[in-house]
Amino acid sequence: MGTIDDYLGDLAPDDRAEIDRVYTIARDTVPDLEQGKSYGMPALIYRGKPLLSVMRAKKHFGVYPYSQDAVTAAAPALDGFDHAKGTIRFTPGHPLPDDAITALVIARRDQIDAANRG
Repeated sequence: MGTIDDYLGDLAPDDRAEIDRVYTIARDTVPDLEQGKSYGMPALIYRGKPLLSVMRAKKHFGVYPYSQDAVTAAAPALDGFDHAKGTIRFTPGHPLPDDAITALVIARRDQIDAANRG
């Protein structure tokens, strides 16, 4: 078990399924991710850096890629979704499309890789 597994275990089944879907797409897109925490949130960790966190809020789900630049890079795939700086919001009735999640994860992965090369 890890921090994400623990978090998912405390959620209602429908919320758990939606958040797990986002994490599953991230794991399928970027192998070798670990579970951890960043800014107090359960997160997927890539090469020691936070890649993505997904949390349930009162009226929406929040996706946090820990990077405004990753959100900007994925913006073309986020049309119709509320997003700002380092957050993307969606609702159960309007889920984030798989391609938007993939674009976001790839942008953040590439950012981490570039920083590690720098």
